[in-house]
Amino acid sequence: MFHSAVKRKLDAGETVFGSFLKVDAPSIAELYGLAGFDFLIVDAEHGCFTHGQIENLIRTCERMGMSSVIRTPDAQEANILHVLDSGASGIQVPSLKSAAEVREVINKAKYWPVGERGSARACRAAGYGTVPDYETRANAETLVAVHIENKEMVEEVEALCAIDALDVLFIGPGDLSQSLGHPGNAGHPDVVAAIDRVIEVAAGRKHIGTVVGNAAQLEAYVARGVRYIAWLSDLGMIRGALNAAAAHFVPYRPTGESL
Repeated sequence: MFHSAVKRKLDAGETVFGSFLKVDAPSIAELYGLAGFDFLIVDAEHGCFTHGQIENLIRTCERMGMSSVIRTPDAQEANILHVLDSGASGIQVPSLKSAAEVREVINKAKYWPVGERGSARACRAAGYGTVPDYETRANAETLVAVHIENKEMVEEVEALCAIDALDVLFIGPGDLSQSLGHPGNAGHPDVVAAIDRVIEVAAGRKHIGTVVGNAAQLEAYVARGVRYIAWLSDLGMIRGALNAAAAHFVPYRPTGESL
């Protein structure tokens, strides 16, 4: 009971489009689906979600024909297991610093013979025990992405490309700027050089992802082979829409002040 279209599209060389979801709002998830997004990254690292809320968002994504990728809070086994048992299309794991840590994530996310994920066929992902080949399907169809968001992971990119069951290297420009000593300046030459290195080394070996916020960024990254695209987040887009609406009110305020 998991929607693996995004992984299949990536493996077929297609570009897929998603966004971060930071609030527990199935109605917003439905709006994403109606707009034609391919996937949502449910942000359990920075958002506030219970396991039950995440499972319901996974259901919503499936209903709308979208894949559900869960950004876990960390690489703890329980957090990986809960979301995959709930039927998530994949996981996106932050805060890692080495290829060895990534291999441990694979070990927790995949069943034998790839890994040692705990078996529970009564879970939602396995159709509550009705999918006889569930472990084989889960190993083949579950997407695993990791964040490249610190200088250590940039240095490890060659080793990361050698990990067979790893699907996506997701570049986080904001976190990279922090790690490289230039907080908030994703355009700093050091940050740009780090991003360039990841793309150059991983191109043709791993799927590459990142977050974009405008058409120019989108065009530039896609032209370089970045195929797993997250367009901002629900909160970022809602904020932008609200600010744009509020700007119309300014002429009618006594002092012309903005909100």
